[in-house]
Amino acid sequence: MSSASGCRDYHPLVLAVEQPPVAPTPIVCIDPGHGQRPARGTEPIGPGSPIRKAKDGGGTAGEAAVVLQISRKVRAVLLGRGLRVALTRTAANFTYGEGGNADRARFCNRRRAALMVRVHADGSTDSGRHGISTIYPAWHRDWTDDVYRPSLNAARRIRRAVVAATGAADRGLVRRSDLTGFNWANVPVVLVENGFMTNPAERRRLTSSAYQWRLARGLADGAEAFLGG
Repeated sequence: MSSASGCRDYHPLVLAVEQPPVAPTPIVCIDPGHGQRPARGTEPIGPGSPIRKAKDGGGTAGEAAVVLQISRKVRAVLLGRGLRVALTRTAANFTYGEGGNADRARFCNRRRAALMVRVHADGSTDSGRHGISTIYPAWHRDWTDDVYRPSLNAARRIRRAVVAATGAADRGLVRRSDLTGFNWANVPVVLVENGFMTNPAERRRLTSSAYQWRLARGLADGAEAFLGG
């Protein structure tokens, strides 16, 4: 049909441009170690293994409460940076499944976490020992072969970030083959011993809210650096 001016009406063709799907925001799974009431019994050290370990060794005196406080602060920092966070426990005890370290790994596996950070504090009969250790899984076929390299990458980044944030002594990277929580993980996983509860000076720092925030920012910085590639 022509318009009054004799020109045909023109309807421009509107092309629908398909937008690429937006990738979901990564989940960081934070695992505050141990609990006030450790799980009883044993579990296989890895899938199909005849070797069994205690589900939870109990940790160092005071550790369970301190690492939960640190982990809550890590969650706050990461949420503030726009990441998603899952905590294996938000209260005194871990209650998922049967409560062992294998279940802690399963908790993070089920959520398809981009990274699992196990938050611990160390203990020793030598009260002079101090500093931070960053632990990652040893390579083991069918257990950790799929997460070994990214876990090592994450450990390197977290180690640098936590030491920089705290100024604590660096006890280096430690490779472990005997940790159930590593061997059952299907996601990159790192365990950080954030200091020694058995060292009086370090225990005072670990129980200080100000120092816990420094640890939390370091752990978050390292996790974010890993996720950023």
